[in-house]
Amino acid sequence: MKKLFFLFAFSLISTTLFAQSDKKDEAPAKMKQYWFVMLMRGTNRDQDSATVVKIQEGHIANIVRMANEGKCIQAGPFGDNGNWRGILILDVKDLEEVKKEVEQDPAIKAGRLIYEAHPWWTEKGTVVFK
Repeated sequence: MKKLFFLFAFSLISTTLFAQSDKKDEAPAKMKQYWFVMLMRGTNRDQDSATVVKIQEGHIANIVRMANEGKCIQAGPFGDNGNWRGILILDVKDLEEVKKEVEQDPAIKAGRLIYEAHPWWTEKGTVVFK
């Protein structure tokens, strides 16, 4: 499923680039890099319910902090109980900054969540969230 998602994203970007390169009177689209962060079920999920509540509060607080700083432009959980728990779309300069921001998350620190980060490109001005 993960490979299918990335294949779809690559196909969409490639199609956009090729379609724009065929337009002889227009400059090619300017791309912007974001970071796609997949949050996944971690191996340490045996905390008591009170601890889980505190970890979750800290998790949300970290996302809100990043959003307020303009670093997290979108975040959200998945609607099932699978291994993929949620995603973040970050607007930061590099993988080191991704690590710095995401590893402040109490759920990451506690091992309830792990993450995988990948550079993700899209045409400038097309990422708009309300």
